[in-house]
Amino acid sequence: MMAADTPRRILDAAADEFAERGLAGARVDRIAERAGANKQRIYAYFGSKDQLFDRVVEDRIEQLLDAVPFDAVDLPGYAVRLWEFNLAHPSLVRLLLWHALERPGVQLAHSVSSHERKVAALRAVRGDDGWPADRLLGQVLALVHGVTLAPGPDPEHVRTDLHRAVSRLVG
Repeated sequence: MMAADTPRRILDAAADEFAERGLAGARVDRIAERAGANKQRIYAYFGSKDQLFDRVVEDRIEQLLDAVPFDAVDLPGYAVRLWEFNLAHPSLVRLLLWHALERPGVQLAHSVSSHERKVAALRAVRGDDGWPADRLLGQVLALVHGVTLAPGPDPEHVRTDLHRAVSRLVG
């Protein structure tokens, strides 16, 4: 194993540990063991366990943003692609839920800047149609998160229903 790979191994091991156990239940010694690194390296690279947790969540958000680019013109298609990513990466959903529970009020830079870019893109596409872009985006994301957490037995129906619901929402 190369030393240059160590931060990535730590992030990946920490993502598994935090997704399984949350911030409070995760143990740095287990992360170190999974990553093939020592605890001192973890603290040297990431500071505290809280900082490592935040960095893990940001890392996974970066992966989402790379894989599912926002499309202000096709919000129904974007919603479906976001839901499909969530299904393929259930640990991200768990990490986000843990973060909301255990780090309330802690804003993640990638999440905030991504949200601002999406709102600006919606404003550029929709203009002033009487529905503030930030609230519209919130409603679209609420639909995606809702079907992610309670998807129903048939994914094809969920996909179709989500597309239909967002289509109706954005008119």
